[in-house]
Amino acid sequence: MSSGNDTKHLHAVFYLSGIPGREEVHVWISILFCLTYLTSLFGNSVILFIIKTDSSLHEPMYIFLSMLAITDLGLSISTMPTTLGIFMFNSREISHDACFAQLFFIHMFAATESAVLLSMAFDRFVAICNPLRYESILTTSRVVKMGLVSLLRGVASRLPHPILLKQHQYCHDNVLSHSYCLHQDVMKMACSDIRVNIIYGLFVTVISQGLDFLLIFLSYVMILKTVLSIKSHEGCFKALNTCVSHVCIVLLFYMPEMALTLIYRFVKISSPLVRIVMGYVYLLVPPLMNPIVYSIKTKPIHARIIRMFVK
Repeated sequence: MSSGNDTKHLHAVFYLSGIPGREEVHVWISILFCLTYLTSLFGNSVILFIIKTDSSLHEPMYIFLSMLAITDLGLSISTMPTTLGIFMFNSREISHDACFAQLFFIHMFAATESAVLLSMAFDRFVAICNPLRYESILTTSRVVKMGLVSLLRGVASRLPHPILLKQHQYCHDNVLSHSYCLHQDVMKMACSDIRVNIIYGLFVTVISQGLDFLLIFLSYVMILKTVLSIKSHEGCFKALNTCVSHVCIVLLFYMPEMALTLIYRFVKISSPLVRIVMGYVYLLVPPLMNPIVYSIKTKPIHARIIRMFVK
């Protein structure tokens, strides 16, 4: 009898949340999110189109930028369909397998983007600190290999997430706190021991995004050291100006992620609205802002976008 009663309490689906207590403005929020989604798709697609069709942009910096655009597209496509489904049609139900698949792709693309940002930092480091060997170090084949390694690392490090989650039964409250599935959110729904999930999730976050951020920081320490040794103020400014776009997108990507990780893992008392907003900032803002930042700050991209739309 007890096993039968337990089975009744096992949840077959999860329910996604919009913004609890703000249901009356969900329609208006859906318009904002829809515009964000379309802008992200359009902006990153334009970046990819320009780099692919202009042979003068087939250089390491722009190849890395195209990789960044691809991961941003992946993040947007992985996140926004369920989000728009909730805000537009109140479609909250998601099966376990669909949820596990979604969280895999979200975390995989986020990890891959982190690795791409590290590769872009290495590109700036070589360009400024060792410019005479730039072409011999960052060959096209080596750049492509770096992109493949970034993708493989993202897949390999995040594939255990859905595998571990499938081992659990879910009998706790099955309402997730976001409009999409995240590993740290789903594992709390399990009614069995989740220590392995917690330890592994923290471990891969530290050795991937955490280590990437540390290496990016160290690369900019070396870049700053080299730039400050340049006697010409004009040369110093020119060197730093090539890094502005990358620094902006690094901050846009890592700051919300760090804040969200701290809130989930270490801050016990926090407003649910804060977690929800930080979650949206973490996944929706970088794919929206990255093409805008590079379109404004990178002169070749800026010029070609103007030329394309003027024509």
